[in-house]
Amino acid sequence: MRAECQCGRLAVELPGPTPAVVACHCIACQRRTGSPFAVLAYYPADQLTIVGEGRRFERATDEGNRFETFFCAECGSTVYARAGKHPSMIGVAVGAIADPAFRAPVRSVWEQSMHDWVTVPGDVQHFPRGRG
Repeated sequence: MRAECQCGRLAVELPGPTPAVVACHCIACQRRTGSPFAVLAYYPADQLTIVGEGRRFERATDEGNRFETFFCAECGSTVYARAGKHPSMIGVAVGAIADPAFRAPVRSVWEQSMHDWVTVPGDVQHFPRGRG
């Protein structure tokens, strides 16, 4: 499997599906994606191969940790992210994987800022804030 930006200059080679898929409705993810929520598939960093060089943006989280996103300097697409809370894991943007059959989220976080019309279907854990 491969996740990549719009122009193909930044990509992540994936070992396959992962059970750790999270939908986030926080305001920072809404602004980062330009969408009402973000969906990241989390993998151990040592299982991924990053191709190309991403630009990094780092922000503080509400819990006082750091959250880094990596995007293509050419087209601006976010391809992956890393949470300071879990430094050995990388979250890959599910939209960058571009597989309509990719696994649905198992967890939905920051639902306190979820848009009223959004529904996350299925057997999903729901959290008003982060999982903690």
